[in-house]
Amino acid sequence: MRNAIVIAAVLLFAAGCANKPAAVKKAGPALPEKAPEVYRVKFETTRGVFVAEISKTWAPQGAEHFYTLARSRYFDGVPFYRVVRNFVAQFGISFNVAASNLWSQLRIPDDPVKQKNKKGTLTFAAQGPASRTTQLFINLKDNTELDKSGFAPIGRVVEGMEVVEQLYSSYGEMAPRGNGPDPKRIEREGKAYLDSSFPRLDYIKRVVILP
Repeated sequence: MRNAIVIAAVLLFAAGCANKPAAVKKAGPALPEKAPEVYRVKFETTRGVFVAEISKTWAPQGAEHFYTLARSRYFDGVPFYRVVRNFVAQFGISFNVAASNLWSQLRIPDDPVKQKNKKGTLTFAAQGPASRTTQLFINLKDNTELDKSGFAPIGRVVEGMEVVEQLYSSYGEMAPRGNGPDPKRIEREGKAYLDSSFPRLDYIKRVVILP
């Protein structure tokens, strides 16, 4: 019940904060509240476009949660703040503090690992049991050692993997382990911190659930 209340609040917040178009456009088909068994999402990024296919048979909790995040437009404008060559490209920290605070209350149960973390798979990041919220990573190589740690892929990139591989990666691993952005500072200081210290990062312009 509590999760349903939080989801409703997040969707209402997103609707209220959505940019108003300059002119009224013809509305497309309404998205269902529940995720289909299999669906595709298009990532429009500063580097180009790629498409991921998400499957509930891979990870039902994660696939449903990602659908709700994408439907609420949570990922629009977020950076690929951790891109490590031959490892992962990670995203999911919003500059909108209010939205982040809402979503941080909605941790989802763990899914059993049914698929391997192979190159191109999309997986929720986690810091222990039942800790998944908004951050995900795309595997840039076969990282099957992550399987035993409970990282359950929810889908895979089916178009444009070359775009993912071109995301800016020279900043390296995130702080404090490396010289990349500090996630805590992104949460506190937002885009100003990244613009001043990490101006070459790539961003998600928007995520679109495909019909």
